Amino acid sequence: MSDRPACYPPPPSRSPLGTAADRAPLLDVLTSPVPQGVFDSPVDGRHVLCLHLGEPVPVSYRMDGHQRQGVRLHGQYCVVPAGASTRWVVSRAARSLLLRLTPSLLGDTSQAMGLGSGGALLAPAIHVRDPQVERIGWMMQAEDHDAYPGGRLFADSLASALATRLLTLQSRRSPVADTKGRALPGWRLRRVQDYVEAHLDEPLSLLELAAVAGYSASHFKALFKQATGVPVHRYVLQRRVERARLLLLQGEQRIGDIALATGFSHASHMARCLQRLLGTSPSQLMRDAAVADRVAH
Repeated sequence: MSDRPACYPPPPSRSPLGTAADRAPLLDVLTSPVPQGVFDSPVDGRHVLCLHLGEPVPVSYRMDGHQRQGVRLHGQYCVVPAGASTRWVVSRAARSLLLRLTPSLLGDTSQAMGLGSGGALLAPAIHVRDPQVERIGWMMQAEDHDAYPGGRLFADSLASALATRLLTLQSRRSPVADTKGRALPGWRLRRVQDYVEAHLDEPLSLLELAAVAGYSASHFKALFKQATGVPVHRYVLQRRVERARLLLLQGEQRIGDIALATGFSHASHMARCLQRLLGTSPSQLMRDAAVADRVAH
């Protein structure tokens, strides 16, 4: 069995979520063809969810030592745990959206949910349908299509949400975080906030900010929202928008330079975020500042 069938594109040497020297992202996405005939899903060091795309396709597959029949429907997914593979016989060529999740995040999330280390063992599954998992898949697909405008922090948040949902479905119980009754100490919160302000122009990650706070990613995510009332990726976006607003009002830099200086992918990404959060555009802010300056003088 080949570790990576020829139909699967190789992973990019430089991830849109960071340079090749950076750590691998907690979650990435890949749209891949699935050939007609006998097909072994690729062996990966990460947990892989395969969401079917397109028209229904009759298939047979080997699971628990037995050959079974089924139909792959759009949005259904299969779970292939890290290091495992599933053998398929596909009646005609198809496509899959692959979500590849770092195993360490699943272990971290399992501990935060009170499931212990045993909950980190993801079980294989075939033809599962879950609206929350689908939404995460489509959001990751949209992020990848647009070159990750939300940055690594948003993708990390989706990774954490996916890990939580998979463990919830597997355990058949609601997540119980052991952060109940706890709060993020004020000095730790200020440390994170100061770090964000000093690094707004960089692709911040959930693991990075959790390390600054001194918590695991899953604990930090819950504690930060409890302390601030907003998810960490939303907080960082708000701070980027506010920094951009102030720079635009100063009128001393070009819009594109301000976008990069405040951590946005490009000027149009910044413009979309300003419109969504402030109801205005970069050019309008600069015009307003110019008018105010003329009135003052």
